[in-house]
Amino acid sequence: MSNELKEKTLLSNRRALHEYFILSSIEAGIVLQGTEVKSLRQSKANFLDAYVDFINGEAFLMNMHISEFDHGNINNHVEKRKRKLLLNKAEIRKLQSKVKEKGFTLLPLRAYLSKGKIKIEIAVARGKKSFDKRASIAEKDAKREIERKFKIH
Repeated sequence: MSNELKEKTLLSNRRALHEYFILSSIEAGIVLQGTEVKSLRQSKANFLDAYVDFINGEAFLMNMHISEFDHGNINNHVEKRKRKLLLNKAEIRKLQSKVKEKGFTLLPLRAYLSKGKIKIEIAVARGKKSFDKRASIAEKDAKREIERKFKIH
């Protein structure tokens, strides 16, 4: 069975792809509470202002919004809290050194199920300027136009 068949994307950050150049990405586990897992499986979450920060040598996912679970009880989770990412020390050091360089940031790209576990794909990214965004949009339009012409003929 291929790796693609084992993974199910729960959530993706399309805005990050529009506003940032993605330089490299890495898979990380995430520490979640039970009701957070259930909400994520229902895709009731978003990465709107989410980013990765380092606190005491550990990586945390900040500002990721996971809606409260509909059938949860009084012990339901807090919607926006810092969530620990599971990375080894070497990966953390490597990512920290990249982020210290000017203009780079760490963003979540997608959340997915892999072998029953929820994983987060985080990426080292550099922000696009407005002219870069316009160029990206023009490039997509050109590709779409070419595809349209080939479909017609």
